[in-house]
Amino acid sequence: MDSLQSLEHKDGRTYRTDPPDAQSTGRLQKDAVGPEQGIRPQGSTLVVLFPSRLLPAQDYSDARRRPDDESLRAERHRVGAFPKLQGTRQGPITLQAPGWLEVALSQINILSSPVEKLFLTLLHFPPSRSFLLATMSNSSSPSISNAASASTSTFTTALVFNAAVFGAELAVFTLVRPYFPAIYQPRTSTDIVNRKRSPPLTQHLLWPLAVFRADYTRIKDVNGLDAYFFVRFLRMVCRILFPVWVVTWIILLPIDAIDTDVPGRHGLDKLSFGNVAPNRQDRYAAHLIVAYLVTFWVCWNVKHEMANFINTRQRWLISPGYSYSARASTVLIRGVPQRYLTERALKELYDCLPGGVAKVWLNRDLKDMPDLYKRQLKACNKLESAETSLLHTATKRRSKKLKAEAKAAKKGKQSLSTDDRPLTDPSIADTERNVPLAEQLVPKAKRPTHRLPLSFLPFSLPLIGKEVDSIEWARAEIVETSAALRERRIVLAKDVAMSSADSEHPGLPPPETNHPDALKPISAAHDQTYPPLNSAFILFNRQIAAHLAAQALTHHSPYRIADRQFGVAPEDVIWANLNLNPYEARIRIAVSWGITLGLIILWAFPVAFVGAVSNIHALCMTYKWLAWICTLPSIIVGIISGILPPVLLAVLMMMLPIVLRLLSRLEGTPTRTGIELSLMTRYFLFEVLHSFLIVTLSSGIIAALPDLVNDPSSVPSLLAQNLPKASNFFLSYIILQGLSGSASGLLQVVSLVLYYFKLYVLGSTPRSIYKIKYTLRNVSWGTLWPSTTLLVVITLAYSVISPIINGLAWLTFFLFYQLWKYQFLYQLEQPESSETGGLFFPKAIQHVFVGMYIMQICLAALFFLAQNTQKHPSAIPEGALMVVLIAFTAFFNIIINNSYSPLVHALPLSLADKTGGYDLNREAAEQDLHDNASTADGHSIVGDDDVKKERAPHAPIDAVESAPLGESKASASSSPNPADDPESNPETANPPEVKPVDEDAGPKEFYHPASVEPQRIVWIPEDQLGLAAEEEREIRDVGIRVSTEGAIMNEKGHVDIDSPPPGGDVRAL
Repeated sequence: MDSLQSLEHKDGRTYRTDPPDAQSTGRLQKDAVGPEQGIRPQGSTLVVLFPSRLLPAQDYSDARRRPDDESLRAERHRVGAFPKLQGTRQGPITLQAPGWLEVALSQINILSSPVEKLFLTLLHFPPSRSFLLATMSNSSSPSISNAASASTSTFTTALVFNAAVFGAELAVFTLVRPYFPAIYQPRTSTDIVNRKRSPPLTQHLLWPLAVFRADYTRIKDVNGLDAYFFVRFLRMVCRILFPVWVVTWIILLPIDAIDTDVPGRHGLDKLSFGNVAPNRQDRYAAHLIVAYLVTFWVCWNVKHEMANFINTRQRWLISPGYSYSARASTVLIRGVPQRYLTERALKELYDCLPGGVAKVWLNRDLKDMPDLYKRQLKACNKLESAETSLLHTATKRRSKKLKAEAKAAKKGKQSLSTDDRPLTDPSIADTERNVPLAEQLVPKAKRPTHRLPLSFLPFSLPLIGKEVDSIEWARAEIVETSAALRERRIVLAKDVAMSSADSEHPGLPPPETNHPDALKPISAAHDQTYPPLNSAFILFNRQIAAHLAAQALTHHSPYRIADRQFGVAPEDVIWANLNLNPYEARIRIAVSWGITLGLIILWAFPVAFVGAVSNIHALCMTYKWLAWICTLPSIIVGIISGILPPVLLAVLMMMLPIVLRLLSRLEGTPTRTGIELSLMTRYFLFEVLHSFLIVTLSSGIIAALPDLVNDPSSVPSLLAQNLPKASNFFLSYIILQGLSGSASGLLQVVSLVLYYFKLYVLGSTPRSIYKIKYTLRNVSWGTLWPSTTLLVVITLAYSVISPIINGLAWLTFFLFYQLWKYQFLYQLEQPESSETGGLFFPKAIQHVFVGMYIMQICLAALFFLAQNTQKHPSAIPEGALMVVLIAFTAFFNIIINNSYSPLVHALPLSLADKTGGYDLNREAAEQDLHDNASTADGHSIVGDDDVKKERAPHAPIDAVESAPLGESKASASSSPNPADDPESNPETANPPEVKPVDEDAGPKEFYHPASVEPQRIVWIPEDQLGLAAEEEREIRDVGIRVSTEGAIMNEKGHVDIDSPPPGGDVRAL
């Protein structure tokens, strides 16, 4: 007797188990013995199961007679949990186990060791987003591990359902797209924003054909190289997967499915590697050959795409639109020793490079200036909001009054009392008393107010804090902060002039910068109110000089001027990270990555908690101290188990990228694009571990766990058979992403609803309406790339083990390719300041290698674990050849990295004659751009025909020329060090005149915004009552810049605009 047929309950009743079905779930039936009471699961969860193959032939009475027998410990505990499930029901009952999750909980309960319980908890609750979304429900819907062993019917259901969702969303999108151009094709409309546009899609029903025919290379001109290489990556994956799909379906599917059978294999499991029977082990040779073919094909594509990437990026770097901008010739250096923290010292250091130095910006300790600048921006926002609210109140009151007058006129009441006169007709008394129009139109009680935050809080709380008039407070705040900034900027100008003009400083450390005094501040720095930090921006006269400076070994001491970056946009800089000590920066990097790795490992605990909450019925029946939860009303329990877990999971997954970005900022990353590049690596590690590896391993181990308990010696063969079963979940996941994901990416229901919600509910001020209507959406590369490359890793990992995934993955990436081509051509707009020139693409190529390594390692392990009918290893040669393939892939990966990595960032000297430069002389630079535009072919590299030259608007030429803070220019002499000759260096002989900051001059390139940005113009709408004109005069009279240009409020109080914000927008911190 191989399985337990009957169990005696402690109340005298007898129960029996039926043999488990293919899903390894058992049925528990009640015989017509004893009282009419049975077992009923709470909700729809049955915690304790009795898989008959796990229990010996003894009945429960034997277990009770031998309580000390360790061999029966598991069975005794399992049966002992049985009485916890009690209920009443008439007649015999049959309970079908809903899934493996309940089995897992039962197995956790039989363990006495906390370590064992913790291990199985982590094993059975893999912290995968997809896993938890599948297990949140207590219904019969399959969890991730059920999906890992999904039947053909389950897969077919998922396919049909997602196909139906895809078709429905696509049909709706086709119908509504022409009516919402602001959402679905904003780049085709002519509006007030000067942006690159795409031709409209005139074919309403045949738009998919137009998108399919669209040239994806135009994305370079519309959205830059980052977007272009993302779409090209999707195109590359489609090119890789199509022949893999054809070959594997023709060769491997018949080999896996025909004339071979493994017990327990049904449906999709028969189309995988694990269906090769022990007497058909020679078929593994086909899997080995296909693995070699797939590896060679992927490597060829990687080589081809990396060559194209280098070619395209270098052509972009030397294009006139980029090479003549300031950022192209500017280098950010950090860790500068104190003796080099003067403009002259840095110019002398880099003067040997071609063209010399044009300008140096020393970053300085600005003390409270950034806080004052933030307060000013906040007050400007508050003033715009309050003034618009005041105008809106006045307009609504007038409209209400007019309606009352019209209603009274219809009733014959033509005379108006003093209180009933029109709001636009002030009384004589008000005029004689010179009462402002605002007081006449809006009572004081109706004026906008807000509460100030408490001194120890950075934000205000409702009903707490002093209530102030918003308009009066904002005006006073702007005046105060503007005056404070103006005073500090004058002092700052003197400090900058001191650093620019002084050739010698008392107390200068000795030239040997490894001297202990080298890190001490120089005495002149103590005389400055705003001393320089250990970083600077250096603008070179030639672009090639900036690239050489970034690659050169600058200093002979460790970590001195070791951090160098070029191509940095001022809007992309994180100013708070520009003063880190080099040693502190390295420690921060180690701490940041240590926390990241710990977070990746420990993330299982909060996600396991969410999974436990989703099965609250099981917990309250397993643990007595939680039993009170099951006594709550069913609605509350349903909310706890059905609604709370998805919310908690969503919050966790939203927090993860935020936390990872904060960790990258903690380590001192100086740019926001650098944070996104770092996030791409960190988030990818998290996705691969939690969303792929843990799911795969836990699913395979769980599938083999029952047999492992009975026969531990069967571990190799059982794992070899059951690990491929996890692929079935990923089939459903790929379908979900390809069909439902791509269609929802087109329809964008959330974006559509939020657009009009923000426009009509949150769009109160002209500036907010401008941002809502004319600021297009963009993507966060740090999270988009890992989510995409994870699908590539999954597909490559199972391309040979479960070949059916290849066709589904090709369809998914083809739809993604069309989706993102459409979005980058017609919807999205990536800021120019965030453009990296495609630096995310090489990282994505490394992720492709990760997928190949996982595929090869898994195949090698499966080959080595394979056993024939005599339980002897049967695929050792195949495993050894897979090890050789792993070595080849690693060698190829190293060769690719060594050959292309030096060319990824900087330009080589062979292209020096094609590079540009940033000329401080406006007319000369504009003439050079005009000349180069007529000879564009001379500034390109011969390459693929589909690579076109792109032009980006060059930076303002006068931005540096008009900078008042210690402006200085390098000599044009070709002398190796012209600064050594005072007579040949005008800036040394005649120090620049110290001038106050000219706030109307605009941005000053690489100065901190708090040191140069003018007060942002307050933008309020013009109204029909004349109140806006009076408010504008009052605001201007107190010294605040204000304008009503391009904004109007209609008679209903709605604001609309017909031009961008006056004066542009200032840089935010």
